[in-house]
Amino acid sequence: MTVKAAFYCDGTGKAEKFDPGGASAAELGNKEPGFVWVHLERPDPSVSDWLGDAALDAMILGALDAPETRPRCTVHGDGVLMNLRGVNLSEGAQPEDMVSLRLWITDKLVISVQRRRVRAVEDMIDACQRNMAPAHGADLVARLALRLADRAEPVVADLNENIDDLETQIETQGDAPSRAELAEVRRVAIVLRRFMFPQRDALSTLAIEDFGWLSDNSRSMLREATERVTRLGEELDAIRDRAEVVHDQIMDMRAEDMNRQMLILSVVAAIFLPLGLITGLLGINVGGMPGANSPAAFWVVCGLLVLICAAQIWVFRKMGLLRK
Repeated sequence: MTVKAAFYCDGTGKAEKFDPGGASAAELGNKEPGFVWVHLERPDPSVSDWLGDAALDAMILGALDAPETRPRCTVHGDGVLMNLRGVNLSEGAQPEDMVSLRLWITDKLVISVQRRRVRAVEDMIDACQRNMAPAHGADLVARLALRLADRAEPVVADLNENIDDLETQIETQGDAPSRAELAEVRRVAIVLRRFMFPQRDALSTLAIEDFGWLSDNSRSMLREATERVTRLGEELDAIRDRAEVVHDQIMDMRAEDMNRQMLILSVVAAIFLPLGLITGLLGINVGGMPGANSPAAFWVVCGLLVLICAAQIWVFRKMGLLRK
């Protein structure tokens, strides 16, 4: 049995845990007042469980069991199919390996399905056990979306701190930071951003749908969740753009270092080129070489080479190719 939790919420904040047993979705949706929330964990959809016996529409069942999901909000009959995403906070997991939460929402029934652990759902189960349950199914969705945003904020804050450290390293120390570390920040920001804006669109779509069970309070909470997700998406956009700026700075620093090294090599080659020409000319084995029979000729040539070298260094400094 994969039913992780099932609650009857009476609309006043109180919630009663129960076993759905063999009851169909239609039977559970007749509770008055309030609504029923059934949460399932289905790591293997091929295993028969309550969801398979709930007599749901084939489209709904297929959406709840889809192997891959993206945030969306789709109206189907008198209910809404919704997919939400959250960061993966399981031990040893990467936050950007996001977990999914699939939802079927009607006036009197909310069915949620997870394949991996979703901390936001655990928060809501705890709230129901403390008789702080949502009043309506839409309130449950909004509170789940807010909890997912809460869990994502520390991850986005860590990315901000990482990019701050990389920028500080360049500005204060003048050192090029690790390109691998920068690439990891960019990768995580891009992956998280891919789901934040679709999730914003899904929440805003639900908030404007014309359902009688969407109260003003539910719409306000959905708009707040939309704003939170939008802000996270914009922060991820900023992190990605700042990472690109840092990458450009690293490339500029490396290009400047390379140019400086090439300049030094060029200057050294320019200095020794005439010296090598003179010594090569004086080393040819032909008659008539001046100073061949003079003991002082070697020192005269050495002095001439020193003078030529000093003159070249003076010229290069005047041209700004060498620093004083």
